[in-house]
Amino acid sequence: MARKLKIGITCYPTLGGSGVVATELGKLLAERGHEIHFITHSIPFRLGHFHKNIFFHEVEVNDYYVFRFPPYDLSLASKMAQVAKMQQLDLLHVHYAVPHAVCAYLAKQMIGDGLKTVTTLHGTDITVLAQDESLKDLIRLAIHQSDAVTAVSNDLINETRHLLDIMTPIDLTYNFVDKRIYYPRDSVALRADFVEPHEKVLMHISNFRPVKRVGDVIDIFAKVSEQIPAKLMLVGEGPELSKIQCKIKNMGLEDRVVFLGKQEDVAQVISLADVLLLPSEKESFGLVALEAMACGVPTVGSNAGGIPELITHGETGFLSPIGDVDGMAENALRLLKDEKLHEQFRKACIFRATHEFCNDVITAQYEQIYYRVLGIEAEMPMIVCGE
Repeated sequence: MARKLKIGITCYPTLGGSGVVATELGKLLAERGHEIHFITHSIPFRLGHFHKNIFFHEVEVNDYYVFRFPPYDLSLASKMAQVAKMQQLDLLHVHYAVPHAVCAYLAKQMIGDGLKTVTTLHGTDITVLAQDESLKDLIRLAIHQSDAVTAVSNDLINETRHLLDIMTPIDLTYNFVDKRIYYPRDSVALRADFVEPHEKVLMHISNFRPVKRVGDVIDIFAKVSEQIPAKLMLVGEGPELSKIQCKIKNMGLEDRVVFLGKQEDVAQVISLADVLLLPSEKESFGLVALEAMACGVPTVGSNAGGIPELITHGETGFLSPIGDVDGMAENALRLLKDEKLHEQFRKACIFRATHEFCNDVITAQYEQIYYRVLGIEAEMPMIVCGE
């Protein structure tokens, strides 16, 4: 049996799918006996209750008066080095190239080559930041200096190679869901608080940034609700929210749209839906679609980025070109009008989520990467996920 590791994890702790995945991964690794040290500016919001071998190290920024901007990146690098030395960490696993992988590189320079670094690319660090000429060289350095690099979709790997001209090996490690948490919940009583028995529920969950094309969500719903009784549930908050509220009012849809704000029990919320709408302009993976899939909710959305790697068109959802509101509305209606088809998709969603994107398989993949960079021979058991 391979020895247990001491792993430092750095992520954005308060928002986004990358923080969710990093935190859930840390918890799963701790369950396997590894010692996990989160090194972030605040406690990850998905960390939850006490775990005996999970530790949190807060990054405090020196607000010295000569600094125009508090140097968070330098404080993070220093904290990484400090924790690595005091806790004798085997490696740092950082999520996002900028600034986390750069900080890990600095920490490694302070500690020495005995400290290994693994970088996971999640999307924005490549799809947005890597298109900024002033950051390209920094991101390229961070990737080249990592002992291993992973990405959450083949599409993201290809985009990384294209934008940065990188030939460094990149491991594909898809995002995952914990099958003990994400499964179809009984939502009959809760659903009755929001909709009538004959009404269908469409749902959108995001951080309401322009890239999510939430305006398309409203247009799709408007077309659907012209043909069948339906409600739209919007979950989350973000910069586009007030604009969306105005659009809903102008279209006269106020009585058919429910704003649920941010919700922590995502599995319970998603289980209220009949269809998830995800018409994003860019989506390196689409974690919310996987969460919905695990709860038996098919996705209707765009074929952007890594979404086609997750959603099998015609089996677990329907995909259309970005901006094809008519096509997405038509696909949503196909599912909502045909109960037999919807049930077929529901079963396919649960099967695919539990067999191909489950926590056990992906966690084992990360473990294999850790042992590889550390030069540790480890026989990993064959893991097969099921319902």
